[in-house]
Amino acid sequence: MLQFKKFNWILGLLMLPFLACDSLDRDESISEGMARVNVFLVDAPAAFDEVWVEVVAVEILPKGGREENESAWLNLPYERNNGKINLLTLTGGNSENLGAIEVPAGEISQIRLILGNDNYIISNGQRLNLTTPSAQQSGLKLKVDKPIQAGVSYDLVIDFDVARSIVRAGNSGQFILRPVLRVVAEALATLEGTVLPLEAGPVSVQAILGQDTVGTFTNENGIFVMRGLREGTYNVLLTPNEDFEPLLLEGLVLTAGETKRLEPEQLIPATEEVEGD
Repeated sequence: MLQFKKFNWILGLLMLPFLACDSLDRDESISEGMARVNVFLVDAPAAFDEVWVEVVAVEILPKGGREENESAWLNLPYERNNGKINLLTLTGGNSENLGAIEVPAGEISQIRLILGNDNYIISNGQRLNLTTPSAQQSGLKLKVDKPIQAGVSYDLVIDFDVARSIVRAGNSGQFILRPVLRVVAEALATLEGTVLPLEAGPVSVQAILGQDTVGTFTNENGIFVMRGLREGTYNVLLTPNEDFEPLLLEGLVLTAGETKRLEPEQLIPATEEVEGD
């Protein structure tokens, strides 16, 4: 049985026509004529124990730079953890900071995420290597086309949709890594909440706006965070394990530039259906 909960909140007026940023106050530590871009990686999870990818670097192309000109790309190497990231740890508000780089003020045209070849999943305790198409060696390109101001520090979030990124290749049994990514590159909304009891977790959280759905899971403390949501009126579906009833939150209004924090949601135990004679 699906529970329903309705919201009737008024849409606010806060609109920020920039990338998601820590602050629009100028940071005197940034070089003159430059902006700082902090790059983060987050994950939409999948049904594996672990998903490891080798991240080599993120590269940024300022507006006016030619895509085919390698020297036009600004390189931000990823130097932590020997380049290895378990994507399934990046849920419930967790993210991996890939680093920070100064870029000329003006506009970011594109970014690209460059992966290595040491990518694999752990499923039922078994390591299964991910075949990586050779086309990925040049980087996974994402359009940004957003202005940035001199002296300002910005956050740019890459969302790695693991469930859609791993494909099983026919009868061969091999798994292929074809990353599905999106980049949060404007003042969008963030939704935070807690789902209880903890025994209901991990709980699938899906934010639904029209035909678009963005998903994540709660962490071990029942917390979820969903970044990069377009403004609008959402339905949010909470799907726990089979011992608890799902809950649909209807009419939840999110505003650009806003972080919406929900009151803790308490799920109820599932009721057994009694079959008639």
